[in-house]
Amino acid sequence: MCIAIPAQVIEVRETSAVVERYGERLEVSLLLLEEPAALGDYLIIQAQTYAVRKIDPAEALETYRLFDAIIGATVADALP
Repeated sequence: MCIAIPAQVIEVRETSAVVERYGERLEVSLLLLEEPAALGDYLIIQAQTYAVRKIDPAEALETYRLFDAIIGATVADALP
């Protein structure tokens, strides 16, 4: 199973982009996208290597909110 966390495009190159999520930056390939990526777009990244689709900013922010809630609950449950 894979958890896909959106990443925001902060730099577009010819066939790749630099994206950021939770302060982590990585360069990903854009070759699998059906449409061009632009600065500020949110992308779903597969295996931290390939952008596989663009998503709506509202969907990206909701995904971050839900992921934060899951991580917060997981960390809280692990505390004594």
